[in-house]
Amino acid sequence: MSELDQLNEIPLFPLRAVLFPDGVLPLRIFEPRYIDMVRRCMRDEVNFGVVLIRDGSEVAGQDNAVPPNVFRVGTEAKIVDFNQADNGLLGIVARGGRKFQVEETYQQNDELLIGRVRFMGSETVGSLGEEHAALLQILKDLLQHPLIQQLNPSVDLEQALSVSNRLAELLPIEPEIKQTLLQMSGPNERLTELKRIVGKFRE
Repeated sequence: MSELDQLNEIPLFPLRAVLFPDGVLPLRIFEPRYIDMVRRCMRDEVNFGVVLIRDGSEVAGQDNAVPPNVFRVGTEAKIVDFNQADNGLLGIVARGGRKFQVEETYQQNDELLIGRVRFMGSETVGSLGEEHAALLQILKDLLQHPLIQQLNPSVDLEQALSVSNRLAELLPIEPEIKQTLLQMSGPNERLTELKRIVGKFRE
């Protein structure tokens, strides 16, 4: 059985944010269930999954403690940095890995959501064409923003996959639109949709 056919159990972190492969996501964590999750991930050198909330709450104890309804495609997250603030909040930086498809979920006693997921295959890297010059310039402009520079995003400006993921990640668009872009099968499809989205901004 190939890895793409296997079901893997991973802890899920439902958020109102979308993480893309190779993307950077800083998080401030205060709930005990997620503090414990982070500690286990670091101790056992395992990753967790980031999934966008379709409806429900990020915080336990709200909405009658009903588990949030999440989108079925998410991204594996590896903890690459952490710090403990004086106020007790745990800060981490996660980097996106493989995309996955959520087959089913269940909730532990501590209300941590666990997903049974199948990891998806790698997308074609591809190269940028002349028709993508305007999108590339937008990404270059975004990368000059001081707040984005603090994240130190990883991007190869000659690769269609890298450019499509970073632009989808950094553009100020609704999380649901980012989710649609994440779920696309490859960079060409994503770049075509990004071109349409940017065109609407300019209307």
